[in-house]
Amino acid sequence: MTNIQLKTLAQLKESLHISYSQISCYMNCPLKYMFRYVKGFPPERVSSALIFGKSIHTGIEHFYITYKRKQEKADVKTVQELFADVFSSEINKSEVPVIFRKDENKDTEIEMGKSMLKSFCRSAKLKDTQIIGVEMPLSARLYTDKGKPTDFVIIGVIDALIKNCDGDIVAIDNKTALRAKSSEEVEKDLQFSVYGYLLCANKYVAKTDDAYCRMDVLRKLKRPKVEKYGTIRTPSDRKRLAKIAVNVLTAIENQAFYPVRSWMCSGGCEYKNACYSW
Repeated sequence: MTNIQLKTLAQLKESLHISYSQISCYMNCPLKYMFRYVKGFPPERVSSALIFGKSIHTGIEHFYITYKRKQEKADVKTVQELFADVFSSEINKSEVPVIFRKDENKDTEIEMGKSMLKSFCRSAKLKDTQIIGVEMPLSARLYTDKGKPTDFVIIGVIDALIKNCDGDIVAIDNKTALRAKSSEEVEKDLQFSVYGYLLCANKYVAKTDDAYCRMDVLRKLKRPKVEKYGTIRTPSDRKRLAKIAVNVLTAIENQAFYPVRSWMCSGGCEYKNACYSW
């Protein structure tokens, strides 16, 4: 993000707000939400996958910004080195243990990231594509499903917003993953509903129109590849998102915090000790 974008996002966070990350965190484990957002506990550990994904995003952000400014693809080596620098820096400055998956370490992850970004840069097709924004912070007043305004805004950052060769506005979310995504996962992904809500409220999409989105997944394979999944969010989806957000806020206000057991518990949850002590 640029300094202006960071300042904008900081200003948005000063208001009463909720984000996709907060909604997702609460829905996955209300107790984790309490530790992170209510108590403000520092993490006990951090997953290398989290740092890896953040660093990959930095490389992709540079790629899109370069095209937006110069109408040309960024140098692959520059993108790769930017990723490696950010990843190394985040690992080195971490004040808590960084948890790697089996058979992974800092060096193997750097090599994997470089290989993935090489695949991304070479596969990106941007001819006749307009880059509207990169790492775009947006906000919108949150309304109930009955159309009544709340005191909260919903905020989010769209990885990339483009106008494709057909003239459609498309919000892109970049992810890294070991396995392929199913169509059901993409259709149920609440982040795209947040994107659709924000795009409509900020007049990128008309109130009665569908919002076009795309998930670009960089697969962590011996031979990395990029898989793209298109999806839409209808006005009904946006209304449902508002209903979910308002109900999550109501539960938070009523201090409904409790643990939810899932695969994430054994995957290096950053609040495992706090959860056991709760």
